[in-house]
Amino acid sequence: MRECQNGFMPSESPAFETPVHVGRPNLGSIERFQELAGQALERRWLSNDGPLVRELEARIEEYLGVAHCIAVNNGTIGLEIAIRALDLTGEVIVPSWTFIATAHALRWLGLTPVFVDVDPSTHCLDPDAVRRAITPRTTGILAVHLWGRAADVESLTRVAAEAGLPLLFDAAHAFGVSARGRMVGSFGSAEVFSFHATKFFNTIEGGAITTNDDDLAGRLRLMRNFGFAGEDRVVSDGTNGKLNEISAAMGLANLEHLDSIIDVNRSNYERYARALDGVAGLSILPIDDRERGNYQYVVALVDPSCPVPRDELLDRLRANNVLARRYFWPGAHRMEPYRTLDPSAGLRLPNTEMIADQVIVLPTGTAVGDAEIDVIVRIIREAVGSA
Repeated sequence: MRECQNGFMPSESPAFETPVHVGRPNLGSIERFQELAGQALERRWLSNDGPLVRELEARIEEYLGVAHCIAVNNGTIGLEIAIRALDLTGEVIVPSWTFIATAHALRWLGLTPVFVDVDPSTHCLDPDAVRRAITPRTTGILAVHLWGRAADVESLTRVAAEAGLPLLFDAAHAFGVSARGRMVGSFGSAEVFSFHATKFFNTIEGGAITTNDDDLAGRLRLMRNFGFAGEDRVVSDGTNGKLNEISAAMGLANLEHLDSIIDVNRSNYERYARALDGVAGLSILPIDDRERGNYQYVVALVDPSCPVPRDELLDRLRANNVLARRYFWPGAHRMEPYRTLDPSAGLRLPNTEMIADQVIVLPTGTAVGDAEIDVIVRIIREAVGSA
């Protein structure tokens, strides 16, 4: 048997013949999806604000308790439309510890992301760091709810109000999550969800912008459809951000099974947390069960006291067909073009740098059951124990 570079002795065969993924799609009722999609095909109305899209928007408004839901074709376009509708310019405060799309949406529109550090206990924007980063060039704050838990909405709202700045939330991870007893979707000027296939609630590809601001909702709807206010009447600039009917069919089918998907996620999260309790140098990021959560991510933190470095543990998992991930390594500030534009950004982001070297996201969702989790835990425990 050949020894790996990291010192681990690989097994003759991996623990799983078929890879166990992070972010494998959850599917509610395939039969219900086929029924709804079939209706769309029979109507031959597949896009342009169809009845399934409108029904999905209404269902989401009811579920989240918001006045307006504007469905879009993906979360990134949703961010870009919201940024334009809020008339943000110049510099916008944003965490580096997020998926690159959050920063890219700003830069794509000609704005400058100003990276600010996160709270090490939540991995979300640190409100005190945000307050210190505000300058006369700041025109907005783009905060991120992360890992199926809400950011500190109360403190961020206070900071934004003190500075007279719009507050926008990237809520890609936070559908079905509450903060202070209110569902995420109703905070700030607007919130943007991703319904990509890897998210716990998906429309295959899609997203939504939610807001309680009637005027803002009107601008968002115009911008989603090229600025059209009626046939042959364009009243603003815009883009093509429309969700199609087949994606809406998937969303409606999955929405009917949302609670059962969350139940599976929570069961998986709790099983990992119990089984990995006591492993040296490794912990599971806790979730505040006083609020509603979607338990979409199981985030393992490998600190320097662990006998096995994070990347070696990841290698061991992947050698066994457990496709865990180093989200969002190495941080947006260390990716291009931001690394070249501000090479010293990491000096201002010590918590982000620390977290980036610790996180492993473990597989969960409806495609993962107790048996798979038990094997994954055994691989981790054996790796740490053998070290």
